[in-house]
Amino acid sequence: MKNLKASEIRQSFIDYFVEQGHMVEPSAPLVPIDDDSLLWINSGVATLKKYFDGRETPRKPRIVNSQKAIRTNDIENVGFTARHHTFFEMLGNFSIGDYFKKEAIQFAWEFLTSEKWMAMDPKLLYVTVHPEDVEAYRIWNEEMGLEESRIIRIEGNFWDIGEGPSGPNTEIFYDRGDQFGHDDPEEEMYPGGENERFLEVWNLVFSEFNHNKDHTYTPLPNQNIDTGMGLERMASIAQNVRTNYETDLFMPIIHEVEAVSGKKYLEKDTYDVAFKVISDHIRTIAFAIADGALPANEGRGYVLRRLLRRAVRFSQSLEINEPFMYQLVDIVADIMEPYYPNVKEKSDFIKRVIKSEEERFHETLEEGLAILNNLVAKAKDSTQEINGKDAFKLYDTYGFPVELTEEIATQENLSVDMQTFEIEMEQQRNRARQARQSSQSMQIQSEVLKKITTESKFVGYDIMDKATTITDIIYNGELVDTVEAGETIHFVLSETPFYAVSGGQVADQGIISNEQFEIAVTEVTKAPNGQNLHTGEVQFGTVRKDAEVSASVNHEDRRAIKKNHSATHLLHAALKEVLGDHVNQAGSLVEADRLRFDFSHFGPMSQAEIDRVEQRVNEEIWNSIDVNIQEMSIDEAKQIGAMALFGEKYGDVVRVVNMAPYSIELCGGIHVNNTSEIGLFKIVSESGTGAGVRRIEAFTSKSAFLYLESVQEKFNAVKTQVKVKTDEQVLEKIVQMQSDEKELTKQLEQKNKEVTALKMGDITDQVEDINGLKVLATEVEVANAKAIRETMDDFKSKLQDTVIVLVSNVDGKVSLVATVPKELTAKVKAGDIIKNMAPIVGGKGGGRPDMAQGGGTQPENITESLRFIKDYIKSL
Repeated sequence: MKNLKASEIRQSFIDYFVEQGHMVEPSAPLVPIDDDSLLWINSGVATLKKYFDGRETPRKPRIVNSQKAIRTNDIENVGFTARHHTFFEMLGNFSIGDYFKKEAIQFAWEFLTSEKWMAMDPKLLYVTVHPEDVEAYRIWNEEMGLEESRIIRIEGNFWDIGEGPSGPNTEIFYDRGDQFGHDDPEEEMYPGGENERFLEVWNLVFSEFNHNKDHTYTPLPNQNIDTGMGLERMASIAQNVRTNYETDLFMPIIHEVEAVSGKKYLEKDTYDVAFKVISDHIRTIAFAIADGALPANEGRGYVLRRLLRRAVRFSQSLEINEPFMYQLVDIVADIMEPYYPNVKEKSDFIKRVIKSEEERFHETLEEGLAILNNLVAKAKDSTQEINGKDAFKLYDTYGFPVELTEEIATQENLSVDMQTFEIEMEQQRNRARQARQSSQSMQIQSEVLKKITTESKFVGYDIMDKATTITDIIYNGELVDTVEAGETIHFVLSETPFYAVSGGQVADQGIISNEQFEIAVTEVTKAPNGQNLHTGEVQFGTVRKDAEVSASVNHEDRRAIKKNHSATHLLHAALKEVLGDHVNQAGSLVEADRLRFDFSHFGPMSQAEIDRVEQRVNEEIWNSIDVNIQEMSIDEAKQIGAMALFGEKYGDVVRVVNMAPYSIELCGGIHVNNTSEIGLFKIVSESGTGAGVRRIEAFTSKSAFLYLESVQEKFNAVKTQVKVKTDEQVLEKIVQMQSDEKELTKQLEQKNKEVTALKMGDITDQVEDINGLKVLATEVEVANAKAIRETMDDFKSKLQDTVIVLVSNVDGKVSLVATVPKELTAKVKAGDIIKNMAPIVGGKGGGRPDMAQGGGTQPENITESLRFIKDYIKSL
């Protein structure tokens, strides 16, 4: 077998399948584009779902790719095994209705065994098949010449992720030899079993059934091939190393960690795990940030935060106690640059994000220790065991290692309820599995739409009305020749001015008609073979196939949509200018009455930034830039500085929307001829939609004017209400009113204190001696819950050696507050007082030993609660 670098294996794989007539599909970003069902791109086929379920027909039916992927369902295993990773590359070849089992098997065998390619010894290869897949068995046995002993039937060899395409699979295994065999009787020493000797190198899925909603299986209209070969695993075999981590994909990172830590990889087990965790996680983090994800408390941002914290935790076993992960980004960029240049291009930004997150976590670790110290104190007072749920929360929320929790607990002669901890962990794993199971499903293939191959041309860039012909009609899932009034139909036109929803721009609506019938068009989408597929309701008459019609889009809406779409291009450029080049579009919506623009950014925009972006867009509108639209090669577009939208795939010829010098973007949408047509741009909101993604909503033209008019009306109403004559006086008057209100509130609070003092009389007379403690437990009349705390402060200043318990009834709600002088907290704790007292008034509460608060809903029990608490102190 050839000794190859990982980059050479990747390139060889692609070169081989290009020779076999495959189209190279570039690796898509890890953050899914237009697929809300996935958190991450998690396999080679994840980006090709639209081809597999027939929503879209690829330019070529044979595809090859090397797809970066993230899987996080087994995070806790990473570092403890030879081959678990969170980030990995999947090499794959795919056939969409072209070749099937025989060719897929022949291609795999030739690539693995040919001297020109991987040059593996055929005698060291084994395969598994599904027991009922007679054809795959026959091909391996009769056509490829594998003897029966090297073909293993395994029931689990069936690829199925829920509704959509599914089918049996065949896996190819490589025998690494006796030195990887063990005497452990529990080890399953055969291909497909749990062992280190027989390594699975390739999985070929024969996608031949539709998994239907009712869980029946029917043959697919178009059979597909989906294969996957893990690059990291193949590199470990080609480089003849023990684990994936000893390959050239990881060792440069490990060497850098050795240099930083002064420790050696494989020196001892704890170091071994830490080196693996760090080298795996930094690849994931660097690539995910490069592709638009940012650390956060939810979604994919939470996954990133958890990975980074896990790596930092393990780095402490290497005695690295300061931010250092960011220093590894350049090494990751160098290793991966041959195929993935974007990590190097964005390395400064990636390092900035990681370093900031590391610094934050070092502070969080201290918080975790403080919380653990409280848990230790609580356990000592009760069960001598730290609750498993608390230990899990520390692990899950603060990234605090359970091993460290156990270690500290042991030092304090306590145990940790690991049984409950494991139950919580398993529930988390189950949630991840369920989310994965439901999220990967594809749609069921539609044979009817695939059959429509008639030519259909979009002519709507320049015109809004067109004489044309209805070429195909679909009603109730079938191709038909006629449909009556009142029905909803789908249809194709030979030429259409109707834009199909794409690139964030909504579809046109309008009317299709002739003298015999009329259709109100409500939606337009792309059919699998690229035609614009119209949806509409027949208003009157009988619609006939091949009828000549007049197609007219709604002119007013179209003009508004054009203005909003061109404004999003100016907005995108302005955000990059004001916030930085890391800003990438993360989704958009262009409608007639508004625009919405999502973009990657790590925090809320300040009002000054929002104002500056709005100003820059309006300046470019007032600059009256001509909008030139041209079609050219992708290379020419790059040369003139055209910005490709993040994650979009483009063909060889692209459409460039040129608003030079401010914005040049690749875009298939409809635009104004000059930016001055937009008229006016107004941002109405800026908000967060998820981890590291911000959203701007804005109006243009008429909508912007109407919005500003409504703001003006509200302002005029305020001006009338505060009784001033000029606009300039409004703010001054409101500031004055707020100042007056504060002063009046202060005076009122002072009067309330004086009234309370008068009612209470000399409070020293009410102090009782209970169980050797001075105690004041009484009801007070106050205006609100805040006032009871102020009364407590007043009483404390006068009775510094006294346990004070105050109760109030404000509008039927009970407020409780207790304080205990710090020198007395060994005898009685404020938290315990409130915890015992609150249930009597129908509530709950708690707090520190020296200060605690609570509340309730049963003021009729206040007297009883005071009597009870005096008895409680007496009984201590």
